[in-house]
Amino acid sequence: MISQLVLVLAIIAAVIVFVIIVAISKLLLICHPNEVIILSGRERKLSDGSRVGYRIIRGGKALRIPLIEKAARMSLQTIPLELRVTNAYSKGGIPLSVEAIANVKINSSEPIFGNAVERFLDKPKDEILHIAKDTLEGNLRGVLAMLTPEEVNEDRLKFAGNLIEEADADLQQLGLQLDTLKIQNISDDAGYLDSIGRKKTADVISKARTAEAERTAEAEQSEAEAKMRAEVARAKARETIETSKIEADTIIKTRDAQAKQKVEEEENKLRVKKAELEKVAVIHEQEASVAGEKAKAQYEQEMEKERIILQQKRLEADVIEPAKANMKADQLLAKGKAAHILEDGEAKITVLTDMISTYQKANGEGEKVFILQMLPEIINQLSQTVGQLNIDKISVIDSSNGGPNSGISKLVNQMPAAVISLVDQIETATGINILKGLQPGNGDALAEKSTESKEY
Repeated sequence: MISQLVLVLAIIAAVIVFVIIVAISKLLLICHPNEVIILSGRERKLSDGSRVGYRIIRGGKALRIPLIEKAARMSLQTIPLELRVTNAYSKGGIPLSVEAIANVKINSSEPIFGNAVERFLDKPKDEILHIAKDTLEGNLRGVLAMLTPEEVNEDRLKFAGNLIEEADADLQQLGLQLDTLKIQNISDDAGYLDSIGRKKTADVISKARTAEAERTAEAEQSEAEAKMRAEVARAKARETIETSKIEADTIIKTRDAQAKQKVEEEENKLRVKKAELEKVAVIHEQEASVAGEKAKAQYEQEMEKERIILQQKRLEADVIEPAKANMKADQLLAKGKAAHILEDGEAKITVLTDMISTYQKANGEGEKVFILQMLPEIINQLSQTVGQLNIDKISVIDSSNGGPNSGISKLVNQMPAAVISLVDQIETATGINILKGLQPGNGDALAEKSTESKEY
């Protein structure tokens, strides 16, 4: 009984788990990268402040609230469109036919995706394709009206760019996005583009022919220039070769001349070296000879010096030393004589000083005595002038017998004149007038003269 109850409970639990799993699998929504899940039923607030009754799941997973939310999926895959527009008038009134391919998709970015949700939720793909095609064809006609056939045909990228700009605003209003747009074909029923093509073809052919002629002329000119350059190059090459030969010959001659010059220089150097060596040898010989003569002269000079020194020593021993001894002896004798003379002079000066003092004290009488004492000395000095004469005696012979003109009378008469002449000679010799000195009052003058003589 218990086992049966356990079995029932297990079955019930398994059923509950199975139901839960099934419910979760039904409520759990997995969103693929190429789609968007829209859960409708609950309101949410957008970034611009508006409120919507759905929420969006872009990739990942989400749980749908049962009975409250309803899930719907929108594909984000590209939808290819084939566009064809006929009789679309371009700028200038030329009808054109355009074929193009476009790729559109649901724009998943906010808030443009809200426009797609509002317009294409639960819509089939064919309906979205038809709406996008009609919108793009209308935009294509509008862009063609603003461009000339030449602009449309020549610059298709510009045409596609203008079309994308024109269609972008309308597609955003629908919640769509134009990924790519390619113009495949542009044509017209009137043959306008063919005419333009033929004209351009003719222009191209003309330009091609002109270019071909120019290229031919340029080729011919280039060929002529190449030939001329080749000739110039050959001439320059020949000139270079000739110049090189001349330069080589010049270099060879120059080097030969330099070599010869070097040989001559070396020979000159050798001769100069030999001359220098010979000169050095002669100089050495002369120097040796001069050195010998010099040594001999020095030896003789030294010997002469020795002889001079020996002679000087002999002279000193034989002459100089005795002369020095004699000179010293003479000096000592002279000093002795000088001392004796000085003593005699000082004694005489003392005697004269005493005599002068005595004469001065005797007034005029003393002078007379002095003169009388000096007369013998004066007469002695005068007689020395005739000292060479030997006079034995003087005889006076009177031939007039004692008359007035006799010799004795003449002698007596001549005595005063002789005395006066003698006095004059004494005065001339000594500066003393004996007659004036014997006169009274002249003793002081004679004393002064004697004093001056003493001082002298």
